[in-house]
Amino acid sequence: MDPRPEAFQRLLNIMDDLRAKCPWDMKQTMETLRPLTIEETYELGDAILNKDLSEVKNELGDLMLHNVFYAKLGEEQGAFTMADVLNGICEKLIRRHPHIYGDVKVQGEEEVKANWEKIKLAEKSKAGVPQGEKSVLEGVPRGLPSMVKAIRIQDKARGVGFDWEHAGQVWEKVNEELAELKHEVDTGSDKQADELGDLLFSIVNYARFLNVDPDEALERTNRKFIQRFQFLERESRKDGKQLGEMSLAEMDVYWERAKTS
Repeated sequence: MDPRPEAFQRLLNIMDDLRAKCPWDMKQTMETLRPLTIEETYELGDAILNKDLSEVKNELGDLMLHNVFYAKLGEEQGAFTMADVLNGICEKLIRRHPHIYGDVKVQGEEEVKANWEKIKLAEKSKAGVPQGEKSVLEGVPRGLPSMVKAIRIQDKARGVGFDWEHAGQVWEKVNEELAELKHEVDTGSDKQADELGDLLFSIVNYARFLNVDPDEALERTNRKFIQRFQFLERESRKDGKQLGEMSLAEMDVYWERAKTS
């Protein structure tokens, strides 16, 4: 017997109880839940980067609760039910995977992504979105962190064929943008921020060709820096030294030790 339907129904029943009886849950709205959902999403991301599968399980449960909560609020407003949500995503997945549920043939991952974007645009047409107002990039949320947004923008552009042919071209672009930034810095112009943005965007592009998630790569570097800096703080304190009173050369000794610890 499949235990999943019973477990999911149990959560739905608990949500009904909480909404009817718990003072905190009774007061919540979609707007009040939104920041909490974002926080839970980041906590899941942390657990994944830490390779802590037990915590991944816990955070997935928290996010599942939020999904059920939003569906409950939608039902109370007469807008949609959990069944509508689940059937909607099932129907979307079937439509956008014609190579699984239809007779479309694909050669690999890139064709799957390209088909997804084309089908998505066709769906917008059927929904009555005027031809001149459709955009491949409409599905990129405005509130995404800038680096994540750059990744999604580039993925969507690639999905309709707007992309570099090989990594060498992108690397040339990175160097071109670096040179342009240096020129603006050397001349003291007011375009330095624009050129820095162009450089970062091109680096994100290059990361795609390396099959590296630049956001994850940067977060790993953040964590590595924190670990090494805290080693520097801890070990210098043991030696009776204060960071604000140490020279850069003195601190660098601890930093190098941190890299091998």
